[in-house]
Amino acid sequence: MKIKCGTDIIEVNRIKEAIEKFEERFLNKVYTDLEITYCNSKETRFQNFAARFAAKEAVFKAISESLENKYDIKWTDIEIILDKNQRPIVNLKIEVKGLNQIDVSLSHIEKYATATCVAVFDD
Repeated sequence: MKIKCGTDIIEVNRIKEAIEKFEERFLNKVYTDLEITYCNSKETRFQNFAARFAAKEAVFKAISESLENKYDIKWTDIEIILDKNQRPIVNLKIEVKGLNQIDVSLSHIEKYATATCVAVFDD
């Protein structure tokens, strides 16, 4: 068994500015329809978008060593959704060699969002 982790932190204002400047182009490049719908339904929408951005970065950091070509993955191949208990989970839309389990944790405050990912691989 091999365990890899990834973490990321981002300023919420960077995501807010990208959304306001590029709108649909940015949103559709980085987020899935489910993520966009969820974040737009929240009063803290920019914090939620930022947390998901950080989560995608954290997931990539945890799995990138196991990707055949790290340039083949798109932002939308990593989707952060909620389970039945409203806990964030990762829905990977690509195959990652040896990946057995993946977990993610998100957090955000007014100015920052952060995420940590732990990925467990078979040897």
